[in-house]
Amino acid sequence: MNLSPPNTPFLVAALYRFARWAGHEDLREPLARFCNERGIKGTLLLASEGINGTVAGSDATISELLSYLEAIPELSGLEVKFSRAAEIPFHRMKVRLKKEIVTMGVEDVDPLDSVGAYVAPSDWNALISDPETVVIDTRNDYEVSLGTFRRALDPHTTSFSEFPAWARENRAALEGRKVAMFCTGGIRCEKATAFMKSIGVEDVFHLKGGILKYLEEVPQSESLWDGECFVFDERVSVTHGLMEGDASLCRACRHPLVEADRKLPEYVEGVSCPYCHDARSDEDRARYAERHKQVALAAKRAGRHIGS
Repeated sequence: MNLSPPNTPFLVAALYRFARWAGHEDLREPLARFCNERGIKGTLLLASEGINGTVAGSDATISELLSYLEAIPELSGLEVKFSRAAEIPFHRMKVRLKKEIVTMGVEDVDPLDSVGAYVAPSDWNALISDPETVVIDTRNDYEVSLGTFRRALDPHTTSFSEFPAWARENRAALEGRKVAMFCTGGIRCEKATAFMKSIGVEDVFHLKGGILKYLEEVPQSESLWDGECFVFDERVSVTHGLMEGDASLCRACRHPLVEADRKLPEYVEGVSCPYCHDARSDEDRARYAERHKQVALAAKRAGRHIGS
């Protein structure tokens, strides 16, 4: 692990590891205590199939955490992507027990048994530039709205658990084709490519380390990525070099917003945006406005509102 000198004070680590792990439940309390004692914040999910999550802290505390996890035999060999943040992008530390570390909702899909071929970021452009390759974005529609790879198909899912139905509906069109799949950090594609192979789509590839690794390693001048990459923390998005992006969140519906969205009349900070304006009642908007007022008052008092 190479922790370079910080350009900004907080180190963010997105990590996962698929494993056959019978003792995951016993780790929840000691892991939460370990993180809280060191001021680490974020979310870690534990399941019998492994670990997944994103955490942030100082370089030293994140290094300690990764060493702690790597010492657990089932978790040795973690997949980790690093980025930085000017402020710690989480409000608290959560360690949760789950049935799956990334929820697909399909039994008997095990990336440890069968998975697509990994493609390094340096080789990704050649693969997706091939007109014979079908490129699939496995993320959800609100993530795709901020940015995606050129030529990528958008399944228009609102959750990853909808992806299997989309794949089954399109299996005939994909069977026999070369299929390149990608997601934010690589974990969803572990399951998505395994599922594709289980339904007979065999020539499947996925971007190793996901979009985050691509944006870290591939120069912007050579990039086939357009837009920003949504991340599940208070930074909202990152760009090439994993710099913090310009996107923000609607605090009413949590849809990511670009500058053009924020210029529309439906956007009222803390109250509504073009994606939720017509779906909320006047009572909802009044409640959101009061909440936003309280957040602003807390900030003015140099306090911190947990829901901000």
